[in-house]
Amino acid sequence: MSVLIVGSIALDEVKTPLASRSNLLGGSASYAALSASFFQPVHLVGIVGTDFPKSHIDTFRARNVDLEGLQIVEGATFRWSGEYHWDMNTRDTLSVALNVFENFTPTLPETYRRSEIILLANIAPALQAHVLDQAASPRFVIADTMDLWIHIAKPALLDLLKRVNMLILNDSEARELAEEASLIRCGSKIRSMGPAYVAIKKGEHGCLLFGPQGIFSCPAYPLEDLVDPTGAGDTFAGGVAGYLASLKNGEVSFEAIRKAVVYGSVLASYNVESFSLERLKELVPKDIDSRFHIFQELSRI
Repeated sequence: MSVLIVGSIALDEVKTPLASRSNLLGGSASYAALSASFFQPVHLVGIVGTDFPKSHIDTFRARNVDLEGLQIVEGATFRWSGEYHWDMNTRDTLSVALNVFENFTPTLPETYRRSEIILLANIAPALQAHVLDQAASPRFVIADTMDLWIHIAKPALLDLLKRVNMLILNDSEARELAEEASLIRCGSKIRSMGPAYVAIKKGEHGCLLFGPQGIFSCPAYPLEDLVDPTGAGDTFAGGVAGYLASLKNGEVSFEAIRKAVVYGSVLASYNVESFSLERLKELVPKDIDSRFHIFQELSRI
């Protein structure tokens, strides 16, 4: 089955202590779509301007990402610029220009409306809900979010959580949403808001998955080369959604989601080894399987 992914598509400028790059393919939907495409075909919904490079369009098409839902409108593409500090966990946003993304209204082509796995990548909760209003009967819905929406759109986010099966967010966002210091309390409290499953990303310290059957702790891959952390969380979410869509019997169990979280972590670990989507573009399935087995060994007693 195909994965429906809705989110932002951007042109990024990224600065790190060692290098800087501009006009990079970015945005939550871009990272998620390429990540999910390693498992199943992807239906992508987003918006770009007429300045969007053809090479980036070719990147999507080369990875079996269907672009019927991509809106190309007159104007400039969403642009973001950020600078990372030496620890690569903290960054400063230098500039944001929403451009055509400011008026984005996700519209699902008829062929997308029956998608069984939906990933609502990081956009406003009202837009995420608008996508669900157009979907027929999804089997499993995953939503990503960020601190901005917790601050300025919390009521809409809380309404959305009643309609999704899984929420993905990072540790600081979980603490803000749940208003708890303990991540264990956060996971339990957020589950009580609606989603049966909650994945709390902890950056270089891995991920915690909360579900009806308990808690699963996924380690982080011990990286030597960390080049650009941009999009790591979106890559993780895309890997989770893609793996769940690949399940032959279609049953989404706690065991399946645990495995999906590991695959998402594998893909995120590759993503940060280069700028933008450059590392994902050169990956092959055997690379993913190889690092998946390393993750298994990291957790083995």
